[in-house]
Amino acid sequence: MVWPRCRCATFFPTKTMNDNSSSPSLIVKNLSKSFATGDDRLVVLSNLNLELSSGDSLAVVGPSGSGKSTLLQILGTLDRPDSGTVMIDGADPFALSDDKLARFRNEKVGFIFQDHHLLPQLTVIENVLVPSLAQGKSSASDVARATELLDEVGLSSRLGHLPSELSGGERERVAIARALLMQPRLILADEPTGNLDRKTADSVTELLLRLQSSVGAILITVTHSESLAAAMNERKELVDGGLV
Repeated sequence: MVWPRCRCATFFPTKTMNDNSSSPSLIVKNLSKSFATGDDRLVVLSNLNLELSSGDSLAVVGPSGSGKSTLLQILGTLDRPDSGTVMIDGADPFALSDDKLARFRNEKVGFIFQDHHLLPQLTVIENVLVPSLAQGKSSASDVARATELLDEVGLSSRLGHLPSELSGGERERVAIARALLMQPRLILADEPTGNLDRKTADSVTELLLRLQSSVGAILITVTHSESLAAAMNERKELVDGGLV
């Protein structure tokens, strides 16, 4: 499949283009997380450290149950660590009130899931616009941004279609467009190609990396796919609660 020529650098203006990519935008220090299991605690993350700069891409690999999804949930501020710090663009999100944390997450973090989690009753463009609804009604600029993103992912002719009318690869491309709507600084992808055939997975991988690179965001993906992991700038394995 031939993808349309990327125009993201002109679509997303000065916000990301002026960043100093040499300075880490994500700094994780001594991150630990455990869960109660009866009378004991299961340690999932232990003194984990990580630094990434704008434009970096990282694959986190490891067996099921090693804590990969837990790490993504904490980096995405959906869960809190037991100890340690997470700094995103120089801010500690866990120091914010619940309302400010929700706004921070909406503006700074884009999520892409294996099962895409599109709302079945909404059209393609309405699904992409969902993140903008957290701050009220979608604006004209939000609609323009969503339309442009859907053009970038090759779905300009599918704006009014429902998710049930799309293929698996098309639904995942809608999820990518939705994740990029708010111009996030951090994109977190949990097995984004896990439900796709190899050819479609490769196309989605290429698209995701192209758009991520053009806007200068950090991309972290959790995956069991060797081809997806190999496409990232860096690969780390989660072993005994730490990244190696």
